[in-house]
Amino acid sequence: MKKRVNIITMGCSKNLVDSERLMRQLQVSGIEAVHDAPLDAASTVVVNTCGFIHSARAESTEMILQCAQAKSKGLIDRLFVVGCLSELYKKELEKEIPEADRFFGVRDMEAVVRLLTGDRQPTCRNERTLTTPGHYAYLKIAEGCDRSCAFCSIPKIRGPHRSVPMEDIEAEAQFLAAKGVKELLVISQDITCYGLDLYKKRRLPELVRRLCRIEGIRWVRLHYAYPLHFSEELLDVIREEPAVCRYLDIPVQHISDRILEKMRRNITAADTMRLIALIRRKLPDAALRTTLITGHPGETDKDFEQLLRFVEQVRFDRLGVFTYSHEENTYAAKHYRDNIPQKVKQERADRIMETQKKISETLNREKTGKILTTLIDRTEGEYYTGRTEHDSPEVDMEVLIPKKKQPLVIGEFYPVRITDAVAYDLFGEVCKA
Repeated sequence: MKKRVNIITMGCSKNLVDSERLMRQLQVSGIEAVHDAPLDAASTVVVNTCGFIHSARAESTEMILQCAQAKSKGLIDRLFVVGCLSELYKKELEKEIPEADRFFGVRDMEAVVRLLTGDRQPTCRNERTLTTPGHYAYLKIAEGCDRSCAFCSIPKIRGPHRSVPMEDIEAEAQFLAAKGVKELLVISQDITCYGLDLYKKRRLPELVRRLCRIEGIRWVRLHYAYPLHFSEELLDVIREEPAVCRYLDIPVQHISDRILEKMRRNITAADTMRLIALIRRKLPDAALRTTLITGHPGETDKDFEQLLRFVEQVRFDRLGVFTYSHEENTYAAKHYRDNIPQKVKQERADRIMETQKKISETLNREKTGKILTTLIDRTEGEYYTGRTEHDSPEVDMEVLIPKKKQPLVIGEFYPVRITDAVAYDLFGEVCKA
């Protein structure tokens, strides 16, 4: 108990990678680290917070308060808070939650390690303790962002874009592969900028090719590619490399030129449509994922209807919607009035998701009878649950395979014939040899 640390992660997969690195550094120093365990499972708790939008900040604050209460009751001895929320509101949190022993920002992880290990410097560069299922892992290739989107606080929290040296990324990927990881989910705030700061040019295509050469890696999946200056060479890599999933996550956010300008996206509707046409021409079998925002300041009914028609026209394979959140220290908060009621924002988001549900069900029905390579993630009730190359964990669809048909191995790939489909799930059976 005295040498055990419970690390609780809030927010996104990028935060999760930070927590996994911290766990590994503690473990090689002789300290047991557990993840998202009950609050009485360790004498020390580290809460890795999220501060991206209001709802995420509220969840992180609630978790800190729960831990503070646990400390007051004597269930834990020490409480440390790290991450995005602590970066943004350190002084306020110190005042409001004095039960916490220390607050650290997003770039203070080394200080956290020194504090918890007694200044020992563990030799575990490019190593992590996985909290995901052992067959897939997130691979963070950069930190921060140079974009100036009006609605986004990430540059304020995480700072400018900083690429991880390619050799370090390869070493981390090799470490993960040696541990049994078969799928790498490449992430950063914007993967398309990879290399600009270190090498004075965009080197994502080269990095992806290198990752495909690592023994044991079967899938490489790409997340969060900004649509501006998207590399056509990257499309060639996806087409030519069997290990790269036919899957692209490109957050479009909106299609109205007027709103795109207010968002400071530096891209037009015509640019966006040209990129989508290029992707569909070069990778006709690829799944295209996007995220949208409804209710951005100034969004009129006409702007929204244009966005809805865009969704109907493009027919994205995967789509998520956020309602606009007025975030402190963003351009939008300083220059715009949050003039759209939350009820209207949500109604617009609901209309888009209703439209997308119909699109998704139609696209899924077209897969019936096809044989799709499926990676088994877990069991759930009467089914094995897996994913195709067109689906990322947590956010996309799953393939459900009845357990009673035959035993399957978690973390293995199987040819699965799709027997039925609904809006957000596929059903199938493993093909007999």
